[in-house]
Amino acid sequence: MFTSVTAAFRAAAIPAAILWSATAALAQDALAVVDGYMAAWNAHDSAAAAEFLAEGAVYYDASVGTPVEGREAAKTQVIDAFLNAAPDAAWTRDGDAVVSGNSVAFEWTFGGTNTGAWADGTAATGKAFSFHGMSMFRVEDGKIVHQADYYDALGFYKQLGLM
Repeated sequence: MFTSVTAAFRAAAIPAAILWSATAALAQDALAVVDGYMAAWNAHDSAAAAEFLAEGAVYYDASVGTPVEGREAAKTQVIDAFLNAAPDAAWTRDGDAVVSGNSVAFEWTFGGTNTGAWADGTAATGKAFSFHGMSMFRVEDGKIVHQADYYDALGFYKQLGLM
């Protein structure tokens, strides 16, 4: 009986090990995509950052509430908006990312100096800012299909002197 139990365990363990290995690889791929996306932001290259987004990507900013849908819309309404308003922007991960399958989450700090106008026409304040937040990403086929950002927008606006 012991031999048959051991054989059954081995037979079940091999597919489980293969599945775990595939899941670990998927997680590393998802993290690599998000790391590349952040690097493009930090290089101030909105076109390169947008290339990490799927054509139908959805960007959700909790402070706005309405999702931005599509790669080009996310590029112009989010990436360009921030990089034009703060050309020296820096986005850093605070601690390790939590990665599960094709999902990546982490806390971050975003900072810069508001020397350019915002996409909504709000004039530059010339003030430096730094705020903390958290992002959730979902990656499929090597592209970001969903990004959700959660941060203290009121604190951010106060630093800029807009509230």
